[in-house]
Amino acid sequence: MTQAAPLAPLAVSPEDAGRMSGHARSAIYEALASGQLPSFKSGRRRLILVTELNAWLHRLAKENAR
Repeated sequence: MTQAAPLAPLAVSPEDAGRMSGHARSAIYEALASGQLPSFKSGRRRLILVTELNAWLHRLAKENAR
């Protein structure tokens, strides 16, 4: 019997977004507060779609490219 590959998460907490991106937790919360990084509530949890996190990181890289 073969094992299924682990599924990648579709959404992550702000803390996990910081770990995944290498940004400080405070930078993630600042981006959330300013609307640069969209998020949503699921019950009591604040979640960020991984696709939105990737798009935000690409925008940052493009804006800060030399």
